Amino acid sequence: MNFGNLMRSAHAFGASFFFTVDADAAIRRSPLSDTSRSIDHLPYYAWPDVASMALPKGCQIVGVELSDDAVDLPSFSHPRCAAYVLGPERGSLSEAMLSRCDHVIRIPTAFCINVATAGAIVMYDRIRMFGGFAGRPVRPGGPVEMPVSTFGGPLYSGGEKIRDGKKRAAKRSQP
Repeated sequence: MNFGNLMRSAHAFGASFFFTVDADAAIRRSPLSDTSRSIDHLPYYAWPDVASMALPKGCQIVGVELSDDAVDLPSFSHPRCAAYVLGPERGSLSEAMLSRCDHVIRIPTAFCINVATAGAIVMYDRIRMFGGFAGRPVRPGGPVEMPVSTFGGPLYSGGEKIRDGKKRAAKRSQP
């Protein structure tokens, strides 16, 4: 159940691939709880052990572990190119896996939570950081304006340039 839910969440949040390390054969099958059929949309890698993991160049491994020396998720700046590893429920990441991690983060909870829920929380936090959403307002309710792009060139919507969250009429030359 958890594996299918985690795959579906990864698919929904726009993951580029999904993987397991030393997973039981029963877990590696596409579970019924994955109602989006993620296995048909995301590459899936089943590595037999930590040493066999082959991630894209520059991809940083982020371990999710409830430990005192991990960085609290709300204070963590996600790498652009990252693979997230979560340990088994009622278990922890192995020492071999922790030694491969570039970062170790924790979700600040009083005790371990469901692995699928933990994965979804981390992916939500990542999309909040990179998604280009408006900042949270001080008062309850939604944002008043979208943020100005600080990444890349100008923003366009429907062929019209956007500035400060408002459409600007495109100047067209008359024949």
